[in-house]
Amino acid sequence: MSMRNVLIGLSVVFWAIVIYYSYAIPIPRAQYGVIFLGAILELYILTELMSMSGGGRENLFADLKRAYGPGNRLHAALLSLSAIDVAITTSYIAWNFQALYVDRAGRALPHEYVMAAVFSLVMIYLTWRSFGTTFLAVVVAGFGYGYFGMYAPGPLQHGGLGVERILRTVVISVDGFFGFLTQLVAAWIALFLLYAGFLKGYGAFDLIMRLAFRSAKYIDSGIAQTAVLSSAVIGSVNGSQTANAGMTGSFTIPLMKRNGVKPETAGAIEAVASTAGQVLPPVMGAGAFIMASLITGVTYVDVIIAGLIPAAILCVTIFVAVHYVAAPQLDNTNPDNLIQNAMPRSEFLSESLKYGIPLAILIYKLGVEQVTVGTAALWTTTAMLVTGIMFPVVESLIGSSDETATESLKRTLWETLDGAREGVVVLAPVTIILAAINGVVDILTATGVPTAISLTLLDLSGGVLLVAAILSMIICIILGLGMPTTASYTIVALLVAPTLISQFFLPEFASHFFVFYAAILAGLTPPIATCVAVACGIAGANFWKSCIEAIKISAPLFILPFVFIYHPEVVSAEFNAQSLTSGTFALIGAIAIIHGINYRFVFGRAVTAGARLLFFATGIVAMVHPSRIVQVGALAVVIAMYVLQTVTGRPKPIAVLKGAFGTSGDSVPQTGEAGGK
Repeated sequence: MSMRNVLIGLSVVFWAIVIYYSYAIPIPRAQYGVIFLGAILELYILTELMSMSGGGRENLFADLKRAYGPGNRLHAALLSLSAIDVAITTSYIAWNFQALYVDRAGRALPHEYVMAAVFSLVMIYLTWRSFGTTFLAVVVAGFGYGYFGMYAPGPLQHGGLGVERILRTVVISVDGFFGFLTQLVAAWIALFLLYAGFLKGYGAFDLIMRLAFRSAKYIDSGIAQTAVLSSAVIGSVNGSQTANAGMTGSFTIPLMKRNGVKPETAGAIEAVASTAGQVLPPVMGAGAFIMASLITGVTYVDVIIAGLIPAAILCVTIFVAVHYVAAPQLDNTNPDNLIQNAMPRSEFLSESLKYGIPLAILIYKLGVEQVTVGTAALWTTTAMLVTGIMFPVVESLIGSSDETATESLKRTLWETLDGAREGVVVLAPVTIILAAINGVVDILTATGVPTAISLTLLDLSGGVLLVAAILSMIICIILGLGMPTTASYTIVALLVAPTLISQFFLPEFASHFFVFYAAILAGLTPPIATCVAVACGIAGANFWKSCIEAIKISAPLFILPFVFIYHPEVVSAEFNAQSLTSGTFALIGAIAIIHGINYRFVFGRAVTAGARLLFFATGIVAMVHPSRIVQVGALAVVIAMYVLQTVTGRPKPIAVLKGAFGTSGDSVPQTGEAGGK
């Protein structure tokens, strides 16, 4: 037996516990959260040891010998000690849950403080292993601010929390590392990531890529759009734009480069597409679950409905932008050559049903029956398990497959086991960072820093909403540096969104969507831009040039959050004339911004610069301005400029847009900075 097989076996046991709890709910969620965190940390440590052994595919003794071999001994020892401490601490807390959580709340025994201190160090170490020094600095700064708050400047100053108070907050009170975020992951998000693991294990990504390749037959920029489609779909369920860029980018970026796209452009397209996936319903990179738990009186379905209009705006504008930048660079590639083994139509239909049925069940359970998210996730995951195993077996029985029924069953069972392992691999880092964030946020809350930020922001802005919104966006980008979507949104939702709600009286949905969209910008914003860094690493591209390309493609994403501020009806979870009208203005304005930045004009340098600036400025006004009359005026200017450009035929922008949607053979001009000879 190899270490990999041990991990698979333990993953199956872990998921059986998760599924059983979701079905029966036999113990309080807080107590279950302790057990869940302990189990996933142990599996993460085993995964790390397995990677140190070179993949864990030999026999167990050989794998362990290699994991603890030269060059690995220090980290292997630290991981082993961490595993022992996690087992002791979480077992103790789970066993003494009633005493710690209820009977002795606010008090602890001396040995419990020692236990909490060691566990905190273990969490900090595992956080560093998962996300590196950038996020380690965030965690350490949170602990440091809690203890040394008396030295903080101005309104951020507080009396300082003692060591015992901090340890009670993050461990002993069964809050902090075990708090509501960990419990949310345990009850809701975990099953969706198991669903994502099954999708990968059963080969759903191959079907997604085939669907994307088929679009290349009808769209000039189809090869590049494969990155947008696949990254958006996969990114919407994995909760990390950076991880998604690494996962799908390892395939889409080389594909784009082979077909003529420059490395900087390929990296930028992948980074932006991975970012867009984080806001796509129904999962929204797991952010939807957290938003539903933070906003009082709303359901998960309300969050999904509220996110539809802005997601549509973002997807359409990125689609157009990618067409503008990629079509001139792409070679004339035959899309049929992209798929080496053609899939028969019957098999394509079967595969579509295999993955479509669980998705339909998810939509039905949430949208029609309106059950809890945990129940919907349980039904969806179970349905994926059933269809993933049964469809290939049935195909074998009716003779539409080259495999026998036994061979199909054996293969799908191994795919199921691998999907369970993949679910753990994806879930573990998400759980670790959310647990760490929960600890930091609880410390900050105990110091009163949310109130301090609120007062500081109000003071700096002078009570002007626009200034406050800009400052809030800057804070969100800074706080989101190096974090996955779930973590970055959580911290800004708890620290920044309350200010917009209480001081500027914005609706809760508008405030939360503002900070949600602003937080994911950290992955595209230099000098950190972790999502771009991963993508350009795969592309072999220059980091700064890739950042510039990414910002040009995603420019409306930096403006869209302000639409939620001045037109909150766009995210009101209601489809009426006002919300649809505001959404339409925002969409046309966003396309104008993209057109001004990325379109290849054929005018002289001065006229081109003026046209770019005018399209960009009027696009912003059409998107954001609170006066409908001013928006109409800006929209009229945009339309007039389109018409003028079309009449002059230099070149015709409408024809290019038709080419983007596959309704015309026209394409973006292929030569020269201005697009012509």
